[in-house]
Parts: sequence; C-alpha cells; structure tokens
Amino acid sequence: MGRVVVIDHPLAQAILTTLRDKNTKQIEFRKGLVRLGRLMGYEIVKSMDIETVEVETPLGVKAKGVRIRDLDHVVIIQVLRAAMPLVEGLVKIFANARMGVVSARRVEESHKPGSLDFDIEITYVKVPKILEDDILIVADPMLATGSTITSVLKHVLKYGIPKRTIIASVIATKYGIERVLRDYPFAEIYTVSIDPEINEKGYIVPGLGDAGDRAFGGP
Repeated sequence: MGRVVVIDHPLAQAILTTLRDKNTKQIEFRKGLVRLGRLMGYEIVKSMDIETVEVETPLGVKAKGVRIRDLDHVVIIQVLRAAMPLVEGLVKIFANARMGVVSARRVEESHKPGSLDFDIEITYVKVPKILEDDILIVADPMLATGSTITSVLKHVLKYGIPKRTIIASVIATKYGIERVLRDYPFAEIYTVSIDPEINEKGYIVPGLGDAGDRAFGGP
C-alpha cells in the first residue's frame, strides 16, 4: 500500500532552508543535497525488516543485537543529472546497493496551456535486474507534476518487481504525489517538504529552483 513520509527532522528542515535560499552557492547547494540523501537513508532504514542476532564480544561475553537484512537488497536508481548528489548521500547509508541510472528530460515544448503534464524523453536506461526481495529506491529531488517519475518507473519496473518501491525526493507537491500513487498505488514517497503550488511552467512554488542547474551549473 502506498504512503507518504515527510521527513520533519529539524536538521533536514534546516538544510532544506539553505537549499531554498537563492544566495546559496553551487558547492554548498550540492553538499546540502548529499546531506539530505544521508538523512533520508536513515529514515528509510527505520522502516526496514530487522532480526535479532547474538554475537560474542572480545571479552568472551554474548550480547544480543540486531541485523538489518534489507540492507543487502537495495537497488538505487538515479534520475540524471539532478539526483546525483542525493544518491551520493543515500549510498553512504546503503553501501551495498546495486545502482542504476535513467536519463530523463522533460520536453518543455510539449506543455499545453491549462495542463500540468509534460512529455518525458527517456534517452538512456541502465538498470540491474530487480529481485522480489529488493527495495527499489528511485531518487529525483523534485516531484512536481509526477510526469518524470511515472515515466521512469514504467521503464525501471520492466527489470523486475521489488518488494518495495520508494521515491526519494526533496520537495514534492500534492498533485505530483496523487499522480504517482494513481499510477503506482504501491509506491512509497519520502520527501522533506510538500509545497503548495506548481506554476504555469511546471515548477514547484516556493520550491528551490532547478536542482540540476543549481548543483552543477546552468542558467
């Protein structure tokens, strides 16, 4: 069953505030996305299956602990190029994750007045085989209209159906969330903020601008 998790940890919200600031420079912006990726990884781990184990300490004493089995069954897909810093943070938590990439471009000229949807051009897909025990994490910082994520999922899920499908975003909108859950009702959406509006160009408001351009340089 699909669900939405808003990461309201004060540190995550403070980092998001820095990202929203138009005066935040490129390197600082990119580092902020990395930090949010790590925090998001911690939040996702909280929902993973754990099992009780027993180990022997150097003192020859047995101690009970836990093992997170799902850590060995994570697949991370990054939507190029904006998701690269976010994924860098996620990988710090999911070090054994299998990785894939999808190059997706929103076709701006496909936008019709009065509509929030865009055509999405997928130019490259490299995804590992997805197994039924896997947790799939698709990372894209901005979930605006949902057009990109639904198109990416259509391609990625051809490689197998995982145990869980997670969307990792920094900012989402109600419209985008509803669009994704309508097409993929089993998806779980993790985000740091749900912003109230999408403007006539399809950008999230107040948002943080174009995440890819701000992280790597652009107009």
